[in-house]
Amino acid sequence: MKLGVISLGCDKATVDSERLVGGLVGHGAVVTPELPAADVILVNTCGFIDAAKRESIEAILSAAKLKEEGVKAVVAVGCLIQRYKNELTKEIPEVDLMLGFSELHHLLPELAKRGLIDNPVAAHPGVRQFLGAQSHVRYLKISEGCDHTCAFCAIPLMRGKHRSEPLSRLVHEAQQLEAQGAKEINLVAQDLGHWGRDLGVGSPKLPDLLEALLRETSVPWYRLLYVYSAGISERLVGLMARESRIVPYIDMPIQHASDPMLERMRRPERQRTLREKLAWLRGAIPDLAIRTTCLVGFPGETEEDFRVLLEYLEEAQFDRMGAFSYSPQEGTRAMQYPDDVPDELKRERLEEVLEVQRAISAERLARFVGRDVDVLVDRDDEEVGTKVGRVQWQADDVDGVTYLERGGWAPPGDFVRARITASEDYDFQAAALT
Repeated sequence: MKLGVISLGCDKATVDSERLVGGLVGHGAVVTPELPAADVILVNTCGFIDAAKRESIEAILSAAKLKEEGVKAVVAVGCLIQRYKNELTKEIPEVDLMLGFSELHHLLPELAKRGLIDNPVAAHPGVRQFLGAQSHVRYLKISEGCDHTCAFCAIPLMRGKHRSEPLSRLVHEAQQLEAQGAKEINLVAQDLGHWGRDLGVGSPKLPDLLEALLRETSVPWYRLLYVYSAGISERLVGLMARESRIVPYIDMPIQHASDPMLERMRRPERQRTLREKLAWLRGAIPDLAIRTTCLVGFPGETEEDFRVLLEYLEEAQFDRMGAFSYSPQEGTRAMQYPDDVPDELKRERLEEVLEVQRAISAERLARFVGRDVDVLVDRDDEEVGTKVGRVQWQADDVDGVTYLERGGWAPPGDFVRARITASEDYDFQAAALT
C-alpha cells in the first residue's frame, strides 16, 4: 500500500502523525510524497482556531477529489474529527474513514477490511516514521490532553484530560529518534510541567524524565516547549542550570499581563507571580532565552488592559513572543462572553503588540554579538550561498535563524563552532571558526 500523508497543526500533531504512520509502515505501507500516486491518503486535522479548521476541511476535500485519479481511500483523523465527526461524516461522505482519538485502534482492521493492508493484528516495530524536512530536529510528546480550564481554549474538549506517557516508553522513543539521527529533541505537551502528576504517589516528575533522557541517550540538545510558570520548579531550574545538554531556553506562555484579563481568561498566574518567576529564572540560568505567547482582543479587554500588557512586555523583555487575536471557540467558557472587541481593533492591537516585541527581540539579540557559539546546521540557502542553522536560543520553526558563513563543509545536522557577527530583529549572522 502506498500511503500519502497530510499532517496539519502543531508539533504535537506531527508526533501523532509520525507514530500513526510508523504503525502503518510496520504493516507494509510505503510512504509516498506524491499524493495522486497513493492508495490511501491520511489527513491529520487541526481544529484549534477557525483558520486551522478551514485549512483542515480544504485538505480533506482536496484529498477526496484525488479519488477521481485513482486514490482508493481517504482517512481523516485528529482534532477536527474528534470534535465534529458526526457533522463532517454527513457533509463529506466521500471520506472513507473518520476516526477520533479513541477510535484509532480501528484504523488497521478497517484498512484490512478494504484489502489495503495484510494481517492487521501482526506485531510491528512501532518505530516513528519521520515526516518532516530535517531528521536531526525531532519532537517528543510526553503527555496528552490538558487539565487547565483556560476560558478561550478548546484543547481539553478535543484532547481530553491530561495523561502522561510512561517514562520507559518516552526513553525508548527518544532512543529511536536518536538512532534516526536526532541531534535536537524538543519536548512538547500542553503543559510539560504536569508530566507525571497523574502517575500516582511517588511517581516521576519532569526533572526525573529529563535525567533519564540525558542518562539513556547522547542527544546533544534537549529543549522545553510550553511550560506553565507554575510547573517550573526549583529542581527543574537547577537541572537546567547544571546540564548543558538542556539548552537554556524555555517557552512559558503568559497570554496577558492585566490581572483582570488573566482572571477572566481563567489563567492561574497574576502579573506579580510572573514578574517574580522571571527574575528567579534569569538569576538561576545564565543567558536563558524565554519565549512567551500573548492573546489580544479577548472579551472585555479594555484599552487600559492592553496598555498594561504592552508596559509589562517592555519590563519583562521576553526574548521571543508569539501572539494571536481572540476568536470564539465553540464549547469554551468564553463563548458565554459577548465578543465585544471589534475585529479591526483586534487586528490593530495584534500589530502593535508584535511591533513592540519586534523591537524588544532585536535588542535582546544584540547582546550576543561577538559571542562564540555552537550552530546546529539545518539547511543550505542557495540564494545567498550560506548555511542556515540555529543557536541554542532559537527554537525550530518558531524563532529566527542563524546565517552561517565559512561553514560550507558542514552538512545538515552538524554542529559548527562560530562567532556571532551581527544580529537583526530575529536572526543572527555568524562566521565559522574552523
